[in-house]
Amino acid sequence: MNETAEINLEEKLGEENYGKISIISNPHLNEFLSKYIKHLKPESVFVCTDDDKDIEYIRLKAIENGDEKQLKLPGQTIHYDGYFDQARDKENTKLLLPQGVDLGQNINSLDREEGLKKVHEILEGTCRGKELYIMFLCLGPVDSEFSISCVQVTDSAYVAHNGTLLFRPGFEQFKRLGGSDDFLKFVHSAGELDGAVCANIDERRVYIDLASDTVYSANTQYGGNTIGPKKLAMRLAIQRASTEGWLCEHMFIMGVHGLGNRVTYFAGAYPSMCGKTSTAMMSGETIVGDDIAYFKVIDGVFRAVNVEQGMFGIIGDVNEKGDPLIYKTLTTPNEVIFSNVLDEDGTPRWTGDGRKPPVSGVNHSGEWTPGKKGPDDKEVSISHKNARYTVAISSLENADELLNDSNGVKLAGVIYGGRDSDTSIPLEQAFDWVHGVITKGATLESETTAATLGQEGVRTFNPMSNLDFLSIPIGRYIQVNIDLGGKASKPPLIFGVNYFLKGDDGNYLNGMQDKRVWVKWMEKRVRGEVEAIKTPTGFIPHYEDLKDLFNDVLGKDYSKEDYNTQFTIRVPELVAKIDRIIVIYKEKVPDTPEILYKVLKEQKDRLEQAQEELGDYILPNQLT
Repeated sequence: MNETAEINLEEKLGEENYGKISIISNPHLNEFLSKYIKHLKPESVFVCTDDDKDIEYIRLKAIENGDEKQLKLPGQTIHYDGYFDQARDKENTKLLLPQGVDLGQNINSLDREEGLKKVHEILEGTCRGKELYIMFLCLGPVDSEFSISCVQVTDSAYVAHNGTLLFRPGFEQFKRLGGSDDFLKFVHSAGELDGAVCANIDERRVYIDLASDTVYSANTQYGGNTIGPKKLAMRLAIQRASTEGWLCEHMFIMGVHGLGNRVTYFAGAYPSMCGKTSTAMMSGETIVGDDIAYFKVIDGVFRAVNVEQGMFGIIGDVNEKGDPLIYKTLTTPNEVIFSNVLDEDGTPRWTGDGRKPPVSGVNHSGEWTPGKKGPDDKEVSISHKNARYTVAISSLENADELLNDSNGVKLAGVIYGGRDSDTSIPLEQAFDWVHGVITKGATLESETTAATLGQEGVRTFNPMSNLDFLSIPIGRYIQVNIDLGGKASKPPLIFGVNYFLKGDDGNYLNGMQDKRVWVKWMEKRVRGEVEAIKTPTGFIPHYEDLKDLFNDVLGKDYSKEDYNTQFTIRVPELVAKIDRIIVIYKEKVPDTPEILYKVLKEQKDRLEQAQEELGDYILPNQLT
């Protein structure tokens, strides 16, 4: 870095803040900070280290600036995004790619030079009159083989505050880098404000530059567009993982508790509205993470870490009955940031909270009473359907003791769960790692519901529930998944689950708590304590084992009739799914690995052979 830029940086930061940066002593960091402080033109700059005093400064600034408001309970604050700034902006979230690079039609991209020019034009001078916060964060546990260092510059104390809860502090981790340029960079400005919300939503942009490991975000405050190390960093991590031979997955990690106080760790990928959070937070088990995981094979052992240390969760329908552990954290003194819920005289209220409905308050639309219409002429509910809470996982009673272990957890199983009303059985184990990656992960679908989207039964293709975040071609991503299992001396077993199978009467065949039985069977299966029935598509439980587990876990009977109805192999529907998936890969994924077609063809052949011998719908006892 040239001397002039360093002098400018020292003058702008002042002695105390420049002293913090000097401790890190990284010329690449200095160059980055100097460039964007000059470009954004803030009034002042604050450097946040791992020190509690610096983190408290961020919390207080969020309230002082009006980004957040203090609620009645100690530690709780509330934040509002603009009425039209309530979710991830998929349309304007683009990967910046050099000319000649094509990642496929499923990935939203833009010419790199064009995108950089546009976003820098939008960002120039947007921090005039404001304070800029420099945040150092770490993805994965600190001082670990999984650690990835990050620096974020933002003019939003709300965004900065979220970072302190969601991610592990990264200042000391940055010091370990020495002079390396191996860190991720995030540049955010809320832009011009109208009160406390973004004024120029039409100029909202989220651009991800893979070439420089940099994310740019402008004219938005919603967390999914601005908290860079979260979903936005997944694109950078997925690209890095694909070249280094590991995985960045859109998965929870949970500890399932078995006999003798043992804990067995599972990861799981579920598209939205398919049961991901309810599985991760299952009663009687412990949580390592609810959203993003890194997988690596270390000395032959398949290990996983939670990228984060907090949760940025959807709050709708969180109540004492359905989500007692989260609900308790949200309704007792804890550090919680509520986003876009109702403030009822200092008490946060949200749709489906299980309490008496409020009659007035303030929410993202301003002063609220029942029946209020918003600027889009739609009725405004108590809270936005995408309203959120931010908490540290350590504040939950079911936080796992290995949450921050630098070695991660030894992963025994991977679960893929979709929403499927008529095809997939509730629980099945794949034959092996490759079979599971392809038939459970790469074929994952989610079926829409009339209640939420207006058209029932539309199947959305979402391999590994990671399609929205891929920065590499789908075929390459599948191959990296396949390859990683081959590096492990004992790769995790792979399971498919489906909580949404319906009977002929249109009612669900399973109760909401039945998933607690499924995970207990999986835990016993990976421990070699239960046998299974081999079907054309994988291994399924014996009735007797499930009957015992239903009694032990839920204290209820499980009838043979229910078992047969749920675990019938539905051959015509399964064959139709294979045909449907093959068409998608042939038409949309030109780099599909040949092994995918081979494995799916073999599965179809087995199904059709069984169909000839046993009919369209095969009961479990016909396969024993």
